[in-house]
Amino acid sequence: MRMKRIYWLPILDWGRRYTAGLALQDGLGAIIVTLMLIPQSLAYAMLAGMPPVTGLYASILPLIAYALFGSSRTLAVGPVAVLSLMTAATLGPLFPFGSTEYVGAAMLLALLSGLILAGMALLRLGFIANFLSHPVISGFISASGILIAVGQFKHILGIQASGDNLLELLPPLASNLGGMHGPTVLIGVSSLVLLWLSGSRLKPWLMRLGLRPALASNLARTAPVPVIILSILLVALLQLEQGGLKVIGNIPQGLPALSLPPLNYPLILKLLPAALLISLVGFVESVSVGQTLAAKRKQRIEPDNELLGLGASNLAAAFSGGFPVTGGFARSVVNFEAGSRTPMAGVFAAAGIAIGVLLLTPFLHNLPQAVLAATIIVAVLRLVDLNSLVRTWRYSRADGAAQLATLAGVLLFSVESGILLGVGLSLLLFLWRTSRPHMAVVGQLPGSEHFRNVERFSVRQSRRVLSLRIDESLYFPNARYLEERIAELTNQHPDIEHLVLMCSGVNLIDASALESLDAIAERLRSCAIQLHLSEVKGPVMDRLKRSHFVESFAGRIFLSQFQALSELDPHSMPPAATEVLAPNR
Repeated sequence: MRMKRIYWLPILDWGRRYTAGLALQDGLGAIIVTLMLIPQSLAYAMLAGMPPVTGLYASILPLIAYALFGSSRTLAVGPVAVLSLMTAATLGPLFPFGSTEYVGAAMLLALLSGLILAGMALLRLGFIANFLSHPVISGFISASGILIAVGQFKHILGIQASGDNLLELLPPLASNLGGMHGPTVLIGVSSLVLLWLSGSRLKPWLMRLGLRPALASNLARTAPVPVIILSILLVALLQLEQGGLKVIGNIPQGLPALSLPPLNYPLILKLLPAALLISLVGFVESVSVGQTLAAKRKQRIEPDNELLGLGASNLAAAFSGGFPVTGGFARSVVNFEAGSRTPMAGVFAAAGIAIGVLLLTPFLHNLPQAVLAATIIVAVLRLVDLNSLVRTWRYSRADGAAQLATLAGVLLFSVESGILLGVGLSLLLFLWRTSRPHMAVVGQLPGSEHFRNVERFSVRQSRRVLSLRIDESLYFPNARYLEERIAELTNQHPDIEHLVLMCSGVNLIDASALESLDAIAERLRSCAIQLHLSEVKGPVMDRLKRSHFVESFAGRIFLSQFQALSELDPHSMPPAATEVLAPNR
């Protein structure tokens, strides 16, 4: 019972060994993360179509909930660009941005996401995220970064433009360029330049001043803070708000009141597909970041614990006026590099943000929306990796096609369409590829017990025995192809008396393939050819023994292909076989 509690509550494990030294490291790391989280949370709330303060709300209780249930020691949970975009894409067509109905629906979306993630954890369904392949995720993140950046230029330029894809965003952006607001453009472009230079040049400059690389990196990542302070002072001194510059305005002061999201059954049914997609994307992003950082410290994370931790975080966001959250890449890297050692750093960061909500919100009234937009653009453009598409395409056209489909789907249609298109194409290409598995006629390498493809190696073949190696599991998409391929080979080798299927590459034989093997054996028998199997793996053999196949099979199942050839056609074997390794094996 104690082990089960520790499994579901990792805090019981690391919490027992928590010391003052660890608390100091976590506290220092939390200061850096807090300085980064405050402007990021405000920006991502704006991206999600929510009031800015809800970004701060979504960065308090979710961090505490993750500390209780999450397994990563350094993952920082909160609003992220991709989930904010998905939230806006889901709720934008339903309610006006920032309205009471919109905020309630966002809380409901977080609630549904939290319940889905927690349910997946209890059912140990973490493997489901494997259906989102790396090329699909890479294409999705790059396209989302481009789409988010383009969508934020309306705030940089001070013009009106809206849309869920590039086809909807670009025309109004282009047609409204004549109405650009000068002060907004000046502040927006200046913020972009300063943030971009701080991200690419500030760290080397600080290192030349003698700072350690880790400290220089952390200070460079907090560059939005001085930019925000400077912009607020400029707006106040020059009274730019009266001149038409858009600022975030009044932010409620005080901690969020706990409340239950509005439970509207028709709305729940409408939001459920999007909540499922948000849950999967958030889980994949969080696990990818968590595993990468854990490996650097020779630690490990538990996917089911991550599901529960993220589920609890989203439930906490739902009850505290927030929106869907997950583990963010940038903030987690900062948390790691700042020296945080345990999830308690997240608790300290939550406390810092809570203090900010209590004390600092009145000073944020004059914060320009253009500065938050610049913060978003600089952050998301770091996620864009179009070179990944080139690398993937060179290695695998199928994976490259799935990545390209995802990229184009998100940019030209919608976030949901892009993901579904990429996942669907990946599965279809997988089924197509495995429906025509590689099968090679093999022969014995002289002087060894190894068998290799007759088209690639100079090998010895038996006239009486045809050896066919199957390099794929046998299941319903390729069962018929197996029958056709064997029929073709037997026509090409009319003198054979035995056909041996070398199953070293077969990890599964499903019911359809088993029926095909029965049919193949019967057809070969009618042609005076006996079917045999060799090198059948243990788990596959266990399943075969539970069927009628082994009892009715007239052929033999050999331990190795060498044994099969030795017993079926001993005259084809050399007097003595010595082990010789073949080149390019």
